[in-house]
Amino acid sequence: MSLSSPAFWAVIPAAGVGARMAADRPKQYLQLGGRTILEHSLGCFLDHPGLKGLVVSLAVDDPYWPNLACATDPRITRVDGGEERSGSVLNALLYLHSQGASDDDWVLVHDAARPNLSRDDLDKLLFELADDSVGGLLAVPARDTLKRADKHGRVLETVDRTPIWQAYTPQMFRLGALHRALADSLVSDVVITDEASAMEWAGHAPRLIEGRSDNLKVTRPEDLEWLRQRRTFQSS
Repeated sequence: MSLSSPAFWAVIPAAGVGARMAADRPKQYLQLGGRTILEHSLGCFLDHPGLKGLVVSLAVDDPYWPNLACATDPRITRVDGGEERSGSVLNALLYLHSQGASDDDWVLVHDAARPNLSRDDLDKLLFELADDSVGGLLAVPARDTLKRADKHGRVLETVDRTPIWQAYTPQMFRLGALHRALADSLVSDVVITDEASAMEWAGHAPRLIEGRSDNLKVTRPEDLEWLRQRRTFQSS
């Protein structure tokens, strides 16, 4: 890590069930190369010297977490998740505040089912945003032709993809600013899909940091199969 890269807290919202995977357990607990998806998602942060600590938000009745080797890692704290992602992240931020974390501390929020984050991308995000007044997120420019559809599933128009980016994670913001944005959006009953959208609603303009396209989120069975075919995730 560059000497100018900041220290940070990591937050992993992992209370979801991943219904589209049609599996017998939440998707973050499916196996990938001998470990669960969640363990891979945590690993890049736990291996980083800039990590101050990691908070994982889990369902109250989650029976799988205690069986993971990392569950007893002293750098990791478990908190209860919320009904939605924003509530899970907010609970983690409340915990960090209760432990004396500063409003100016960086917090990196990462999807529990995004197990292929590279160390290079994490370092790039930390380096590029080290002195940014807002923060930002890893993202990838849209590559394919985009179509706008009508309610019948027919094309209305082709959309200019030039300004369109796919939002990835981690998403990196100051603890205090992110806490306020999430709390205020919940009070106002605003639909928040990720941390950047909360910051946008609060009047900020997060910076886009181009990352690797293979930092994909496991959403459907074919995503998991694609990762399993990669040499990195093949069981020994």
